[in-house]
Amino acid sequence: MVFLALTGCSTSHVKTTYADQPVLPAKEPVETEHVTEAPTLAPPPGNTPEAFHLPTNRITNTWIALRKWSEDHKTGAVQRLSTGTVPSFAVKAPGGLLIVRAYDQVAYWNGMEFHLGFAPQVVNGQAMLHSLDFTKNIEPLLNPLTLPERSNRTVVIDAGHGGSNLGTKSVVDGSYEKEFSLDWARRLAVILETNGWKVFLTRTTDVDMSLTNRVAFADLNKADLFVSLHFNAAPSPTNHAEAGIETFCVTPTGMPSTLTRDYEDDPTLVFPNNHFDLENLQYAMQVQRSLLKISGAKDHGVRRARFMTVLRGQNCPAILVEGGYLSNPREARRIADPNYRQKLAEAVAAALIEKVSAADLPTPTDSTASSTNSAPNH
Repeated sequence: MVFLALTGCSTSHVKTTYADQPVLPAKEPVETEHVTEAPTLAPPPGNTPEAFHLPTNRITNTWIALRKWSEDHKTGAVQRLSTGTVPSFAVKAPGGLLIVRAYDQVAYWNGMEFHLGFAPQVVNGQAMLHSLDFTKNIEPLLNPLTLPERSNRTVVIDAGHGGSNLGTKSVVDGSYEKEFSLDWARRLAVILETNGWKVFLTRTTDVDMSLTNRVAFADLNKADLFVSLHFNAAPSPTNHAEAGIETFCVTPTGMPSTLTRDYEDDPTLVFPNNHFDLENLQYAMQVQRSLLKISGAKDHGVRRARFMTVLRGQNCPAILVEGGYLSNPREARRIADPNYRQKLAEAVAAALIEKVSAADLPTPTDSTASSTNSAPNH
């Protein structure tokens, strides 16, 4: 089963306001179109790292040379893209191009940002990656996402917030996240219903619903996928420049989270949703790529978190999407436009439908959710 969750805000029962998440330093785009056997690519900008000495007794058990991994998996040769203290490395795999940078947890797959659990290290000139990053963050990308059987697909779409849980506020017109996330969810439901999915919405009106009830609702309806939809805000009320789209899935056991929000990030914890680590990442990357392609928004990457109740408790694949910053005037104006929210819905749907074009997608009416299954109002 799969569960898509779009959160990015807070709820009335459990505080999960993603709006004030830390902002990573800006990075220049990484070139991905001209990888050859020569070191032609420049590394992403950054500070010189401190010297790192990998314990020799842990190399085979915990850290693996990128070159050894590429040989074992019969991918292309490892290319060192730059010299100096902060080198970058690339591997051309059958399904895409992987670029990693020493001492940096941000990596790139086919030019799209995703976050490793551990920063790669350099030992004797070789890139070393943690074994968990290979198994949980890289190897799932080598295989295409397999959707559930078309005749038996059930998705739960979760419109973040609702009722007294307002979510973040638009700097443009004062509207709240709960309104935009519900409209986005209803538009997405119409598209997926007409393209082979049985759709359930955690809410179809402006009502309160606890995070645990959203998880229970997905279980009750035997979801194959859970998608939670949210919008974001910058940590500081005076920061109106932060912008972009990001997608979350639960942190694999043994790995630190990208975002903790002061949650005790215990890497030994095992949550029900960890059973779907592979599918979670595949869905997250596919949805994120589709959103970036259709919206043209800045890529904030695919990230990991274990404090998000709507993700960690799921018994099916689950993702949470932050569809833009309501604290950024330009993005807030776009989000306030129904046509743009339709584009966001089409983007998520396109990631979950085989060979579909925007021309094939229906346009919803004001009564979009009238025939869609939903959770009881509270």
